[in-house]
Amino acid sequence: MTLMEYQLEICAADIDSVHAAARGGADRVELCSALSDGGVTPSIGLISEAMKVPDIKIHVLIRPRGGDFIYNQAETRAMLTDIAFARAAGVHGLVIGALTPAGHIDMPLCSRLMEAAGDTPVTFHRAFDLCADPMKALDDIISLGCSRILTSGQASDAMHGTETLRRFSEKAAGRVTILAGSGVTPANAADILRVSGVSELHASARSRIESQATYRRSGVAMGTPGNDEYSRLATSESIVRELSRIVHNFTP
Repeated sequence: MTLMEYQLEICAADIDSVHAAARGGADRVELCSALSDGGVTPSIGLISEAMKVPDIKIHVLIRPRGGDFIYNQAETRAMLTDIAFARAAGVHGLVIGALTPAGHIDMPLCSRLMEAAGDTPVTFHRAFDLCADPMKALDDIISLGCSRILTSGQASDAMHGTETLRRFSEKAAGRVTILAGSGVTPANAADILRVSGVSELHASARSRIESQATYRRSGVAMGTPGNDEYSRLATSESIVRELSRIVHNFTP
């Protein structure tokens, strides 16, 4: 009997977070930007710096904007270009996804993205959680050749989606890895693994970091009015370390 290998993925949107994920013992990073929008493709500069971080794999999100997952021709070209740049940088994996207006996997577009990815492993992201028929979508994603599906079990978070995650994992039957994500914390990680039967977890593991700025101007917002310009959320090494301990020592 082969022992199941449990893995932890951390989504990171800045270089400090990549280092924190590596030091904390994560297996890989989903590298992105604009986590407040659900994540978009990071800059080439960030990808390049992330690839210098030792002891962790870098999987790059390919998503040209926030909002829905229905893309036009210009956005498709942008994604194909981003895949080419990411592969040239030597990334260990790519993260893609696209849907039709009816809520099905956009097979023609995703096939083009998979062809561009070549032999680079591909995760299908949480666009899967917006599919109208997830069981059909699961088969479609498997037929595309994706390695993983990131999903909360079509629930508000992975803890609430554990039973559906188990059904997804049973249907996948080893043909694709079900990566459980959304709301994963040290407090619920073991329960998610136990109830869902999945072997991989995806977490942001973030905490708030105060700015080093000693001069602060009030009343000026760089983004949404009311945002705090002098603090940010970033991956916490200590949270990653605790998650890593739970995941890598988990026994069913």
